[in-house]
Amino acid sequence: MAEITYREALKQGLREEMLRDERVFLLGEDIGLNWGGAFKVTKDLAEEFGEDRVRDTPISENTIAGAAVGAAITGMVPVAEIMFGDLITLAMDQVCNQAAKMRYMFGGQTSVPLVIRTVFGGGKNLASHHSQSLESWFMHTPGLKVAVPAFASDVKGLIKTAIRDPDPVLFAEHKLVYDRKEEVPDDEYLIPFGQAKIRREGADVTLWGTFLMVHKALEVAEELQKEGISVEVIDPRTLVPLDTKTLIESVKKTGRLVLVTEETKTGATTAEVAAIVQEEAFDWLDAPIKRVNAPDTPVPFSPPLEQYFIPDNKRIAQAVRDIV
Repeated sequence: MAEITYREALKQGLREEMLRDERVFLLGEDIGLNWGGAFKVTKDLAEEFGEDRVRDTPISENTIAGAAVGAAITGMVPVAEIMFGDLITLAMDQVCNQAAKMRYMFGGQTSVPLVIRTVFGGGKNLASHHSQSLESWFMHTPGLKVAVPAFASDVKGLIKTAIRDPDPVLFAEHKLVYDRKEEVPDDEYLIPFGQAKIRREGADVTLWGTFLMVHKALEVAEELQKEGISVEVIDPRTLVPLDTKTLIESVKKTGRLVLVTEETKTGATTAEVAAIVQEEAFDWLDAPIKRVNAPDTPVPFSPPLEQYFIPDNKRIAQAVRDIV
């Protein structure tokens, strides 16, 4: 296995699927010959596959999503890139009212094999319109699947699964994870949706998080081990479908749960997960569930304010200490 970046692993997955199935094509702003994507994920793919299969689009998110939906229901397998997740707001009708509902509305007579790749999260001082984490919006939309890969080995296997899925997938990435390296298998592999991964075994508290927060959770677990606190870290990998079995089994073992995401707190995925555990594992809880999220404000542009806004290791560690 080679050690490669998250970015390269994602590109490998896209390339392998384009080689496997000629119906797969990419579309989005600046993804082609001249730029290779805002985060360089699609770099060199236009040179290999041509501009018919790596298509630059106008700066119009509703056009990108609408064209992708039309292509999907007429036999193609589009992978549409929305440069920043915040900008999906310009295509909510196409994504949430059309793509997500078509199988249901047409009684199963059609499917929408569409992947929408986008980027969430702060940390680059890109201000309120390019830094949000909006995954709970799409988790709340029946008909959409939602993938949230945090590691290079997962992003490759999950993008391949997403492309082969007959239904629409919101495939979310985090802008601060692209350069992280990990060993990634050279052989073809797929990762099923709905299977969380226990990143670290522990006995005292379960720590569940998404995206960059999984990496921070692992750092916190290592730190707290020195204090005699054993932390189990769970990476959900997909939010829809959500692996509740792995989570509940972990909570039954540890008796405690801390949830951490970069979303603003009200209505975040952490609220839904907390409710599930409250309903299904209340008798095993030895302490209140703790949530660590960003405050309910727009993402600040100011570097020190943004640093304060995003949950850090100190806040996560303190939440664990508070209930152990």
